[in-house]
Order: sequence, then structure tokens, then C-alpha cells
Amino acid sequence: MSNRLIGRLMLPLALLVALSACNGPSPAVKNVVARLSQTADEPITGGTVTFGYPSTFQGIFEPAFFEGEDDANVLEFTTEGMFTVKDDLSTAPNIASWQESEDHTVFTFTIKPGVRWHNGDELTVEDWKFALETIASPEYTGSRYYSVEMIKGAEAYHQGQAKEITGLKVMDPYTLRITMNSARVNVIDNLWAYPMNKRYFEGVAVKDMMDSDQVRKRPIGTGPFMVTGIVPGQTVEMKRFDNYYKGEALLDGITYKAIDNKDITALLEAGTLDMATLPRDAYEAAGQLDNVQIMVTPGLSFEYIGFKFGHWDEASGQVVMDNPKFQNKHLRKAMYYALDRQGIIDQYSYGLGTLIETPVPSSSWAKIADEEIDTYPYLPEKAEQLLDEAGYRDKDGDGLREDPGGKKFVIHYDAMSGSKTAEARTAAILQNWRDVGLDVRLSGGSLKELNAFYEAVESDDPAVELFNGVWGLASDPDPSGLWRATDSWNYPRWTSKRSEDLIRDGVSLKAYDRDFRKEIYYEWQKLINDEVPMIFFAERSNITAVNKRLHGITMNTLSNIIDPQSWWIKDTE
Repeated sequence: MSNRLIGRLMLPLALLVALSACNGPSPAVKNVVARLSQTADEPITGGTVTFGYPSTFQGIFEPAFFEGEDDANVLEFTTEGMFTVKDDLSTAPNIASWQESEDHTVFTFTIKPGVRWHNGDELTVEDWKFALETIASPEYTGSRYYSVEMIKGAEAYHQGQAKEITGLKVMDPYTLRITMNSARVNVIDNLWAYPMNKRYFEGVAVKDMMDSDQVRKRPIGTGPFMVTGIVPGQTVEMKRFDNYYKGEALLDGITYKAIDNKDITALLEAGTLDMATLPRDAYEAAGQLDNVQIMVTPGLSFEYIGFKFGHWDEASGQVVMDNPKFQNKHLRKAMYYALDRQGIIDQYSYGLGTLIETPVPSSSWAKIADEEIDTYPYLPEKAEQLLDEAGYRDKDGDGLREDPGGKKFVIHYDAMSGSKTAEARTAAILQNWRDVGLDVRLSGGSLKELNAFYEAVESDDPAVELFNGVWGLASDPDPSGLWRATDSWNYPRWTSKRSEDLIRDGVSLKAYDRDFRKEIYYEWQKLINDEVPMIFFAERSNITAVNKRLHGITMNTLSNIIDPQSWWIKDTE
């Protein structure tokens, strides 16, 4: 989603579970690139670009409170973080640089002088301190507390037991010293990096901020464009901010517009839209347009099929692995080999998506090479062999396998409705398993609506045994949040002592040695790849349509809005 905003979050992307329809990849739009080709032309100043998004937006235009990509797109034009995330997903200085104490618990941050807010105020570290205090406040209503909880004194402040956060100390207007609770290698990756203009929010209680005019009607930032008008849920008008600290943007302005899926292709063809996040259902038609280039980049999310190993115990806050159904590793591996993942991607998703075997993004420095792990290609014969060895055999001659004890063996599968071919795609998956003799049936006989699906998965409904989901990932490869025994988002309810030890080692003092940390995550991926707690289906692809008159566009795994101050329009008249 965002190289500076969403990239720091780890959120379930429920809406992305079902892939869209196609009879196969279209050669005319098979243009999988991460960067638009640059021309020798000199950039031209002026003009306004319209950016379309296939959904209405909530209108929460403050990084500390926004919830989804719809609002994050606007924030990419108007805000800027103290740090940035590079293409390899490592965090680097932006407005702020830092020095770290030898024991890795005290960070001294220095920000650039002369950075201006859209209302003319100069950015100081008081604004950053104010944002950290806002998120740590007992009255805070957003979901970012995890990004300040590592600061010394934040918990007491959050519980209302202290009037200040002891770990925050302003040294001068451009220097902030932050003391952490303990050494942790990914502090910078997780620390909240977005200031809030303290003077602008004066008099607004934290509990009222999300619905304040400062957030909903007149948001300000330090980015290259500033908001000049909002039609709630429909459009946001932005103009160039002349005092942007990196220099004036080339464009005069940006119009952000919510559009209907069915209208995207016509609007692109007419030139009404210059750039749009493209739904898969519009991919083939938009790719036929002469005036449009389709950009496809790997996404920071992956699709998977999860096994349910147990349930979440609310009292202890722990995963309990008490479901014996999938204890046999041969069974899990056989189900992996039985799936024609590439064929399903080609037929139902335009070939968009890359096969993966671990939950670490391909763009991450911590991703292990496929040569070092099993890749689980479509090998139904191998699947049948593993099932035979594990004792899952067809003992009554009906073409379907019984369990090792000779009992009828049925697996129930849950997936979501939402796309035109969700049912046909699900049927293809179930048929793959039936072809090797496994009786896998759609739970309840039909696909579930999004909210009903996640309610069943999250609550460990006993009917849920196997389920198809998608996860969005953070920029840092630390598996915490999804894979520990204490993570409520660990939906498969799988854990192991080796996994827990490796996850802990990955953020330990030793992990300050990047080579050590990389080796830890390689070992963890080897473990996950061999244990198969879930079937990793594919890394998702992000699709963006760009009018060929628009130049200077770059995009990566995290965002299709990068350095918009460098965008420019080539006169095609």
C-alpha cells in the first residue's frame, strides 16, 4: 500500500481474498514492470492530474487515525514521515536522522530545519512528541498504539498513571531524545514516524480528534501537495505546496476521485482519469487502451490456505493446538503438491501473482532463495504417494481416501464470495484435491460473505477446518503479530518451540548484526516451509493504470504513489 504509511502496519486484507475472473492472461496487457520507461524529454511544469480509486473514501486524513488505503492515498500526497522505507523494505532517514546508544535503548533524533507545515508553521520535534503522546493517550481511538508502546513510560501514560511519557525529552526545536524500554533490533521500523502540528490541534481533545475539522475538513501536512477542498467520500482537491522543503512540485495540483468499478475503463479511455488503482475485473479491458500503460508490481501481501490446528484461549491469551485433523505433515504437504496454483492464477487472475513458499515478501532483504527450500510445484503423483505413505488410502473403492484408521475422511473448506468467478475458482481448488482422492467440501455448501467468513475464522468456529485468506505484511520481516503463540491474529493456531525461539532471536541484541538476523529468518522460513502450517498460494500483485501523458512515475512493492512532486505531464497535442 504505502511505502511510508501502510508499510508499517500489519493488517488483514480481507477484501483481497477472492481473485477476479479471466479466461487466461492477455498478451496485449502482459506488461509486468515496476517502473514506467523514462523519456529524454525535459520535465514540464503545470497541469493537474486526476487519480482514481475504485471506492469511496472514509475521509480520515491524519496518519495517526486513518484505517485504509482509500485515505492513505491522499496522505501520500500531503504528508511525509520522519523516516522512509526503501525498495528493499529497510527503513532509512528522511526528515529525521538518528544516533543510537551503545546499549540500543536511547535514540537521539535530529530533524531538518526549515520544514514547513501547509499553514506556514515550521515543523519542530514538539510536533513529533505531540503525535507520540496522542497515540499513547488513554483517550486515543485509533489502532497505532503498538508503534509507541516500546517507549519508556508510554504504558504508564496510556493507563492514565502518569502525566507525561518519561522516555521523551526535547533537547532543542530540532532534537528529540527517545528512550526505549529495552533493546530491540526493529525499533526504527516500528516507531511512529508522523508528526502532528501541535499548535493546529490546540484545544482539541484526543478523543475528538478523529472527527475534528483538522482531520476531516482542513487537514494539513508537510508534503508536496496541500488539501484545498473535500467532497466527503467523493473528491479531494489538492494544489502544489510552494514551500515544500524538497522544492516545488512540477504539477499544479492533484484531484483524488472515488470512481465506480464499471466506469474505470471508459474514464481512462476518455482521459478523464490520468491514473487509477485498477480492479482485476478491469485489467484486460484497460490493457487494450492505446493511451494507457498498465503497471503491475508485487504487492506486500500474500494469499494462503490455512489449516486449523486448534483454537485461541482468551483466558490465557495463547494458541492451543488441540485439533488432531492436520497433525500429519505428509497430509499437509500432499495437499500442497495437489494444487495447480499457477494454473489457477492464470485462469482466474490474469496470471497476476507470483508463487511463494514462505510468508516473507520477495522484495525483502530477509527472503530466502527458492533454491534453498521446497517449492511445492503441481505434482499430483507426489501428492498421492505422500497420502499413501501416511495411510490415507481408498479402502472402500469409491475413489475417495479414508483416514489411517479406515474412517471416512472429509475436510471442510471455507472461502469468501466477492468476485465474479469466486465460485468457479473455489470449485477448481476443490477438484484438485478430489483428483488425488481427498474429499474436500465447501463448508455449508456455499461461499461466505466477508464479515461472516472472518467472524467464523477469528472465533474458531468448529466448522472451520481449512480456509482461504490474504494477509498484508509490514515492511520489517519480524513474524511477530501473526506467528507467535500469543498472537490473536495467528488464525491457523499453529506454533512450535523452534518457531518461537527463532522469532525471539530475530529481534534480540545479536540481531543487530544484519547477517545474523538474516540467517535467523532463513532458518525460520526453512522451518515454516517444511512444517507447512499453511499453503502459501501466491504473492499478490498491485495493478495501476497510468495515462501515457503522465511521466516521472515510479512505484514499488509498497506504493504506487512515490515522489509525486516529480510527476509531470507531457503535452500530447
